[in-house]
Amino acid sequence: ALSDIYAMGGKPVFALNIVGFPIKRLPQEVLESIMKGAGSITAEAGIYILGGHTIESTEPIFGMAVTGIAHPKKILSNSNAQPGDVLILTKPIGTGIISAGIKKGQANDQIIRDAIALMKQLNKTASEVASNYPVNACTDITGFGLVGHLSEMITASKVSAEINYEKVPVIAGTFDLLRLGLSPGGSRKNREYYDNRVLWEPYISEDYRLVFCDAQTSGGLLFSIPEKVSKS
Repeated sequence: ALSDIYAMGGKPVFALNIVGFPIKRLPQEVLESIMKGAGSITAEAGIYILGGHTIESTEPIFGMAVTGIAHPKKILSNSNAQPGDVLILTKPIGTGIISAGIKKGQANDQIIRDAIALMKQLNKTASEVASNYPVNACTDITGFGLVGHLSEMITASKVSAEINYEKVPVIAGTFDLLRLGLSPGGSRKNREYYDNRVLWEPYISEDYRLVFCDAQTSGGLLFSIPEKVSKS
């Protein structure tokens, strides 16, 4: 929710919690830990949680509704990428596959630490730095994966994009888990849905294709900026 504000060049102002919790299955301490984590990250963002809504559910669910502000002439969208732009991705990808590995008990401690650190990292700094440069388009990489969100950007902007697969940052250990057959259903659905929108070079393996479609949790921002700006 915070990333949606940052991706538009905005500044978050306040948040509301949205919680579903299985009170009969999990102890109250789990909910308290979730709320503590929410308070910690909103404090880092410089905003307050002003309330929210809680329901009883069969599994734990947590999210936020975040309100933000932005200068009307500086709002970023995903629909203004220009021919000749350079794409900049601010976080490595792979959290969906790693999350699947964690659930199956196959991810080692280092992979888990790396993934959690990235998911906890706000897109605040990236958004603030980008505000000093002419950015043509921006989106955050979340449930549709890199390919999906880039596809939405170039479709809205009426341009095409070329990705050098070797330059896309991937969290260490992601491919190891993928070779064990670990990938979330959402990532596989992305792979299938967006396949006809991508011209894959024959030498790009199925593993890479699935990683590029991997559904991300708290993924980075994807900026489309003029080439001359990227060199600065």
